[in-house]
Amino acid sequence: MRPQDVVTTPAPPAPVPGPVAVEQAEAALVEHYPRLVRIAYLVLPPALGRNRRVLTAHALAQRSLPRSRTAPAAVGDADCAVPGSRRAAGDTDPGYVYVRGRVLSQALDAGLPLRRLALPRRAQLPPLLPHVWGLRVFPRSGGADELALDQRLSALTGAGRAACVLRGLEELPDLDVCQVLTAAGVADPRAALAEADGLETAARSGVAALLGSPEFDPCSLQARPTDLMRRRQHVKAALVAAAALAVCGALLGLPGDGWEPDGAAAPPYARNPAAESALDPDTLIRVPPTAWEQSTRRDFSVWPTRGGLAGDAALLRRALAVWARPGGDVQVSATPGTPPGPPMGPPQLLYAGEVDQARVVLFHDGLRVVRYAEPKDGTGGVALDFARTDAADAASSAALVAGRTDGNVRYLTAPWVRRTAVRDLLAPAGGARGLTRGADGVTGPLRSPAQARDCTASDALELRDGTAERLLTDLGELTPARLTSGPPSVPRDVTGEASRAAWARTACLLPSVRAHGVRSVNAWQYAQQSLPESNGTAAWLCTRAETWRGTGSRVMAQFHAPGGQPGAPGAVAARAEDSPSCGVRDPKVLAGVLWKSQAGRWYVLAAGSGQFTSLSTSGGVDGSARGHLLAVPAKEGARAELNGLLADGSRVGALH
Repeated sequence: MRPQDVVTTPAPPAPVPGPVAVEQAEAALVEHYPRLVRIAYLVLPPALGRNRRVLTAHALAQRSLPRSRTAPAAVGDADCAVPGSRRAAGDTDPGYVYVRGRVLSQALDAGLPLRRLALPRRAQLPPLLPHVWGLRVFPRSGGADELALDQRLSALTGAGRAACVLRGLEELPDLDVCQVLTAAGVADPRAALAEADGLETAARSGVAALLGSPEFDPCSLQARPTDLMRRRQHVKAALVAAAALAVCGALLGLPGDGWEPDGAAAPPYARNPAAESALDPDTLIRVPPTAWEQSTRRDFSVWPTRGGLAGDAALLRRALAVWARPGGDVQVSATPGTPPGPPMGPPQLLYAGEVDQARVVLFHDGLRVVRYAEPKDGTGGVALDFARTDAADAASSAALVAGRTDGNVRYLTAPWVRRTAVRDLLAPAGGARGLTRGADGVTGPLRSPAQARDCTASDALELRDGTAERLLTDLGELTPARLTSGPPSVPRDVTGEASRAAWARTACLLPSVRAHGVRSVNAWQYAQQSLPESNGTAAWLCTRAETWRGTGSRVMAQFHAPGGQPGAPGAVAARAEDSPSCGVRDPKVLAGVLWKSQAGRWYVLAAGSGQFTSLSTSGGVDGSARGHLLAVPAKEGARAELNGLLADGSRVGALH
């Protein structure tokens, strides 16, 4: 698409002084746009290349409007002013004359050499608009005469090219050309006219006709792609530069050696008075050291504030801010069913101090215990742990995990705990080992079963509170799990030889309930069975893991054959999840196994709790027995369906 303009008609003469309105200049620019762009293209230095000359010519024409509402018309030098050679003022368009003068002035500026200590003029810089991506544009190619003229024009100065254009394309007389060049800032317009004379003498055909040819029309263009290989290299280089810039920006944005006021917290997203008050270290609830002695409650709400950093306001502010707005680099964990949101009000401060190589803060908000940990050196590796602790009692609030390092765990004990010790669950006959505890309630390190790669030992924390002796174990969460034994209706702490022996065969099965929000684990020996062929007596155990949230409990029925290695786990006969079996609501259980005697004969063995009056098998093995025990001969690999009858005649299936 090419706007047509007649370039052979005489152009308006040199301007007559007088103000030019911006509307008048704009109308002239729109009407004579192709001619003005052609003038700029011809005057611009050919060294720019045809693509940049085209874009710069359009940019110069589009930037030629007056900056104010009115602009004075250009007036030439007195040396060029010859009154008798000027046309009447009514024969010229002041708007066109003004815009043409602006185009010439900018085109001549574009040809000036850049100076080292001087700021470049706008016309000397590549145009921002218009801009073409991925294409090179240039006018249509002409004949031999046009090519020769283009070469001769490139040998002239900018003023010489301007004189040729004004004389040949605009058809102005020499005196008017002299005046226009002077107004455009040419120091010696007569020398420019002399250059134009030399070009016209050397040209073989009319210069005016050639200047109006398509070879010099920047409004009628051809397009070709740029250097595709170079462009690909530039794209790759740009991507590498962008990646390097992003890395540098990230490095510059990293904090220094110290913490910001909010530490690793994300930016604040709300300004709520209640939320802001909850994050103020001065509003933290601090319980006095002796409050638990007068209280009728024994839970986390009466734990006193302890730790050597309990007065570090900066640490507490960081911990509260990260709790409310954990950043992307914070390692956040929460037990199942625990909401990880911000505190609803000022929480209770349980502990703030150094544990191994970390600064640790423990909070309690009535529903949850929250642990914040940051390294003593540096600002990376911040951790935030949530654990649900509602309806805690004296037993389940006896200790919290203060920290884990190098396969060891340290606990923060309740203020009513008088003695701490370590007991290996896999060595029931061994005694408890002493465990040191600091004045702030933090114990010394003991091996953590949650971080062990094998089950050669299973250290549990033994606590004594007056006459009560409790056993707790680490299951990889903030709250250790309490271990008990006995019937579901009256579970007891693990203190006797029988209960410790049962846990010695059960401890290595605890990994199946890790990180599950477990509050307590009870092991109940619900039956003993004399094995066929006088192979001894086997024990049947039911292990039930209760959770803090009340749902998601896990149940395992185990068969302990006689003569096993000490500490070897029993055979898991059945598993169930979220089942009431073996619990307070439904304290009965039934399970069976396929067992091989010492003589090599196979039997289906089954045992139920005391509520069963008879047991039966069907399917691959048929048999029945009165009472809650059953032993039926079978074949290797046999499968049977197990059922039992209760005293009320109801039928109950095996645990599954």
